[in-house]
Amino acid sequence: MNKKLVIFDCDGVLVDSEPIANALLCEAINALGQPMTIAQTRERFVGRSMTDVMQLIEGLTGKSLPPRWLDQLQARTYAAFQAQLTPIAHISTTLAQLAEKRQPLCVASSGSLEKIALSLRCTNLAGFFGDRIFSSSMVARGKPYPDLFLHAADKMGAAPADCIVVEDSVPGVTAAQAAGMTVLAYGADPDADPNALQTAGGRLFHDMRDLPQLVAVTAQN
Repeated sequence: MNKKLVIFDCDGVLVDSEPIANALLCEAINALGQPMTIAQTRERFVGRSMTDVMQLIEGLTGKSLPPRWLDQLQARTYAAFQAQLTPIAHISTTLAQLAEKRQPLCVASSGSLEKIALSLRCTNLAGFFGDRIFSSSMVARGKPYPDLFLHAADKMGAAPADCIVVEDSVPGVTAAQAAGMTVLAYGADPDADPNALQTAGGRLFHDMRDLPQLVAVTAQN
């Protein structure tokens, strides 16, 4: 059977959330007394679940996070999303083209269901996915483990080998590869590491307008 299910990551693939979220996360980490740049925040945490991020931060600081630390960070992040969040360039047109071809689509993101839903609403992308949204909160292990992508494929009734994943992070590409899926790695972010994405197993592309053709070609192979 041809590959037919396209699984999208959310942050950095559907919505341009990484600059906003990483700036606020970096600020929150520095407020703990742990010096860190935004570049370091991106390198260490992008693509991972918040549970994993918090465990990594506690490992760095050597102490537990303060009560309500996550609640306060999420409140600031959600407010910033509502005020500033935009879709990735050309993604709306691309999703419309895929939907017109009746291409099955879903989202599998390390973010919480609440965060994913908010991100899609703020950018008018929610209608392309409906309830076909899967979060790392649904599985035992987040990216870079394959659990989330395998869960999404199972719920969508697709074999892993028949799935195409669109990712922008090394943990995400690694997870999709481990799940036995084809990975198209979006590398348009100027802070992305194209070599790392390719080394992890992603097929690199830089323009969302190219995605429908890439999906069509990949589905035939």
